[in-house]
Amino acid sequence: MSNKTSTPANASPLTVKEAEQPDIVKKIGNTTYRVKIHFSTTSKETMSDKIKRLIMNDCGKIS
Repeated sequence: MSNKTSTPANASPLTVKEAEQPDIVKKIGNTTYRVKIHFSTTSKETMSDKIKRLIMNDCGKIS
């Protein structure tokens, strides 16, 4: 075992624009669906807030 420590050279987190955008692939029958995912960098709403808003909007449509 070595006691040497190393630090990564110029390590920095990837930004949204630098990272490859994820996609989801789902095959149903003979059709393959590919869905690209993207995130807004200017959004003021958190994911949790958005989900709550969508649920509340759907509940209003049911009644």
